[in-house]
Amino acid sequence: MTNAEANAALAGAFPSRLAHDVRTVLTVMPGARPPITSTFSVDVSGEVVSVPYRIYHDEPLADTECLLTATQRLVLHCLYSRHSDGRVRQRHLEQITGSGEPWMAPFVVQLVGEYVVEILEAIQMGISDVAAPGSAQRLLFGDFVARNASYFARTERRVVSYWSCYHRHQYPTFGTYPGCLLLDILRAAAADRTGRRWPRHTPRGLTSTLSPCLPTLPPSPP
Repeated sequence: MTNAEANAALAGAFPSRLAHDVRTVLTVMPGARPPITSTFSVDVSGEVVSVPYRIYHDEPLADTECLLTATQRLVLHCLYSRHSDGRVRQRHLEQITGSGEPWMAPFVVQLVGEYVVEILEAIQMGISDVAAPGSAQRLLFGDFVARNASYFARTERRVVSYWSCYHRHQYPTFGTYPGCLLLDILRAAAADRTGRRWPRHTPRGLTSTLSPCLPTLPPSPP
């Protein structure tokens, strides 16, 4: 994949109205080694975007980032929340959860379905208002989940898989696992948005007596 193709792929992660802002952000991002290889597609407020599973760019210099507008910095933080390094993902995630922009939602929800507990805990803190009926965050994430039911169902199954494979000794009951708690509030937000009970795709009452890995969906790319 050429640099131009890689940049086009990254631009596709955002609504078309942000094309100029994304191009500006890409000019301050160092080149990637290797380039992105795959994406996932979701509906954001009626427009389909394709978000990279991982990016491999070094982070831009801090003084360069300061030259960006607030919207451009949010775009940058969204992209780096897909970084191959978990510490980088968490650092940039913490800069986007407080945003009211609907196009940041897929970057947050994708991380709910991944394996780093510290990131799940950061999401719990960052989107705590989703639990509050009528809050702006609840409306934003409820709309995103409602528009992407199949994607959210896959996310639910990945949460169970990661809990079973890596975290069930720390959290013997699935209901206490941070990923499960996040799924619960996102389902409730979707139910509020649609006016109907949202389906659950995770078994109830799971405990650590299960076999090491549940036969659900394969994990997302590392």
